[in-house]
Amino acid sequence: MPIGQPFAPQAVPLRLPLAGIVAALLLGLPCSVLAQAGAAPGVDTAQDNPVEDDILDARLPDDGSVPAPPVLPQFNAAGERQIAFEANELEYDSTTETVTASGNVFIRSGDQSVRADAVTWNRLTGEIVATGDIRFVDEDGNQLFTDRLVLTDELEAGAMDNLLLVFQEGGRLAAEQARRDEAGDIALTRAAYSSCAVETGSGCPKRPSWRLTAERVTYDSATDKIRFRDAYLELFGARVLPLPGLTIRAGGGANSGIFIPDVGITASNGIEISDSYYMRLADNRDLTLSAYVYTEAAPMASAQYRHLTGNGAFQVTGYITHGSRIPLGSQRLISEDGLRGYVFSNGRFQIGEHWTATGSLRIASDRTFLRRYDISREDRIRSMVELERIDDRSYLSLSGWATQALLVDTPQGQVPLALPLIDARYLLDDPVLGGDIELQANTLAVTRGDGQDTQRAFARAQWDLRRITRWGQEVTFTALARGDIYHSDGNALNPVPLYSGQPGWQGRAVAIGALDVKWPLIGSAFGGTQTLTPRVQLVAAPDIRNLAIPNEDARAIDLEDSNLFALNRFPGYDRVEDGVRLTYGIDWEVNRPGWRVETTVGQSYRLSDEPNLFPDGTGLNEQFSDFVGRTKIRYRDFIQFTHRFRLDKDSFAVRRNEVDATVGSARTYAEIGYLRLNRDIDPLFQDLQDREELRLAGRLAFQRYWSVFGSAVVNLTDREEDPTFSADGFEPLRTRLGVAYADDCLEFGVTWRRDYIQLADAQNGNSFRIYFRLRNLGFR
Repeated sequence: MPIGQPFAPQAVPLRLPLAGIVAALLLGLPCSVLAQAGAAPGVDTAQDNPVEDDILDARLPDDGSVPAPPVLPQFNAAGERQIAFEANELEYDSTTETVTASGNVFIRSGDQSVRADAVTWNRLTGEIVATGDIRFVDEDGNQLFTDRLVLTDELEAGAMDNLLLVFQEGGRLAAEQARRDEAGDIALTRAAYSSCAVETGSGCPKRPSWRLTAERVTYDSATDKIRFRDAYLELFGARVLPLPGLTIRAGGGANSGIFIPDVGITASNGIEISDSYYMRLADNRDLTLSAYVYTEAAPMASAQYRHLTGNGAFQVTGYITHGSRIPLGSQRLISEDGLRGYVFSNGRFQIGEHWTATGSLRIASDRTFLRRYDISREDRIRSMVELERIDDRSYLSLSGWATQALLVDTPQGQVPLALPLIDARYLLDDPVLGGDIELQANTLAVTRGDGQDTQRAFARAQWDLRRITRWGQEVTFTALARGDIYHSDGNALNPVPLYSGQPGWQGRAVAIGALDVKWPLIGSAFGGTQTLTPRVQLVAAPDIRNLAIPNEDARAIDLEDSNLFALNRFPGYDRVEDGVRLTYGIDWEVNRPGWRVETTVGQSYRLSDEPNLFPDGTGLNEQFSDFVGRTKIRYRDFIQFTHRFRLDKDSFAVRRNEVDATVGSARTYAEIGYLRLNRDIDPLFQDLQDREELRLAGRLAFQRYWSVFGSAVVNLTDREEDPTFSADGFEPLRTRLGVAYADDCLEFGVTWRRDYIQLADAQNGNSFRIYFRLRNLGFR
C-alpha cells in the first residue's frame, strides 16, 4: 500500500491512563468502559495528578512538577555512558546489590530518557526494571509508554507489556506485548496502528476512525518502516479490507504500493474506475502509474514523475489514450480516431543566490481532450520559460510564452507566440534631486503562424520624489521619459484594424509628468478609529503617436478602482494615455474591535475635449470619466464582503457591478459572487464584451463531522448584451452537490455535478464521483 503526501498534525496531549489509551486503539472501547480502568468520563486527569499527566503527555514540555536533571554528554572521555537521574526517594540494598528509585523518577542519557513511578537497578546484572506509568524516549524522538519496561545499563529497552509507541510525526502503535532489541527494532504482538486522535478535547477516549490491526507487527528503526502480518483495515470498528504484505512508514512518508481505486460516472465516458501504483524510487524521487477504464470510451493511462533536487524540483505528467473525437465547431458530427493525450511538466530551480529558472510545458492533442476527461476546464493552456535575476537594486527577466487554444473558436494560427520577452530594471544607488531613479529596458517579439507579427523595444527612465509636509500631506512628484521602436508585418491580417498599427519600422517618444497629493486625516468614530484620505493627482503628457504602433498588450481597458490613479490607464505598454487630466477621490477606513470597513470612490477629468483612444463604454472616452469605487467590509473571520462598481457619469447607470461575499465559519459558510458589465461596447472589441454571471457556493456542517456542500455557476448574459450569445439570460453552466464526512484523519464523500454546455465530444449531463482518503496514511 502506498503512502502519499501525509497530513501530519501535532500529536494530541494524552490525558488518559495508559491502559485507557491502549484499549482505545486495540479495542475501541467507549468512554464509560475505559472509565473503569482508572479515568472518569470527561475528567482531566491532569487536575488530579499533574505528574501522571506529564508522564503520559507525548508532546508537552516539563511543567515543573518533575525537575529535569542536567543534560550530560552521552559518553565520557573514557567512552563510558553517563547517566543522570532524579527521584523523590532512593534506597540501596547491599545484600542484593540493587538500587531502587521511586517517586517521579527521571533518567536521562544523551537524547534518551525514562520517566517512571519506580526504577530498580541491579548492579550485578546491569538490568534496569521500570514500573508504573512509564515514558521512554529514544534517540530519534519516538516515545514508548508502557506499564513495565526492562532495560540494560545502556538504556536499551527490552521486554514491555501493555505498550503504546508514539512516533515523532504523530502516529501511534499499541500492542499487548512487545520486545525492543539493541538495534532499536520492536516486535509487537496483537497490535493496532492509527494516526488518528485517540482522545477528545475533554479528555475522554475517542475511537479512531480507522486503524490497522495485525497479529504481529515489526518496527524497523533503521528504515523507519512498520511491517504488518495478517493486517486488516478497520473503519469505525468494522473490518473492511485485508491488507496482506502491508508496509508503511512510521513518519507518514511515502511507500511503494497500490492506491485505493476511485469510482465515478461521467456523461462523456460512462462508468469510470481508476487506480494507481506508486513507486518510491528514492527519498527525493517517485513515479505514479495510473490506469482508467471506462464503459463508453477506450481505456486511458497516465504517469507522473516527481523529482526534488538540491536546488529545486520538477514534475512531468502525461496522459494517453486511443479513441474518437469530434472537431470543435464542426457543423456535422465527424468522428476522428487516433491517439489522444496531454503532457504537463513544470519546475523551478534556484541557481545561485540571485538567479531562478522556472518553466512549464502544457500540450494537448486536441481541443476537447482536457474537458472530456475532466482534467481541466481551461479554454487556453500556456507554456512558459523564465530566467530571473533579483537583487536589492536590479531585476532581470528573460522569458517566453506559448499558448494553445482549446475551447475557443480562435484559429491556432492567430494565437501569438511571445518569445523572447526581456525585461531589465535598475534602481540607481544615489538619489537625483532628492528622488529615486529607476531605469528599464524591455523587448518583445510576438509571432503568429497566420497573422500579424510584431517586435518592440523600449527604454524608460522614471524619477520619483516623495515628501511629507509639515501639515501631514504626502506629496509625490513623478517624471517619466520613454523611447519606443516597433516593427510589424502582416498588419492586414489583424481582425481589429484599430490594433494593427502601421507596418514596418515605427518609433515614438513618451513623456509623462505627475503630481500626487494625499492628506490622511485620522480621528475616532463608532468606538474605533477612522482615516479619511482625500487624494488629488495631476498627470500631463504631450500627444503620443499611438495609432501607428501595433497594440498587442493593451486591449482589455476598463476603468476601475485599481487603475484610477495609474500613470497610464491602459494595461501593458503598447498604448499610452496622453493629454492632461485631473483625478480626485477619497479613501475612508474605519477600524473597531472585530470590524474593518474600507471604501474608495473617485473620478477623473480630462482638460482637453479632443477625441482619445478609449472606446465608448470604457468610462474614459469623454472629458469626465465615470465614477468608480470599491467597498470592503470584514468582521473577524465570519463576514467578508467586497463590492466594486462603476457608475455612468451622466445617468448614474451601473456599468460595472461586482460583488464577492462570504459569510460563515470554516465548516459552515455561504459564498456569492455576482458580476455585471453593462458597457455597451462595439462587438468588434472582443475583449470588452458585456457579461453577467452569478456564482454560488456553500457548505452546511452537521453531526460534527458530516457536511453537505454545493455550488453553481449561471450565465445571465442575454442576446442584447452580447449578440454572439444564444442564451435567454439564464443559462446554468454547471452545478455541484455533495455530501462528505471529514474528521482529523478520514475523509470520504459523494459528489454530483451537472454540466450544461456541450462542446464537441465533451458531453453535457450528470457526473458522479466517490472519493475516499485516509488523510494521515496517504491513501486516496
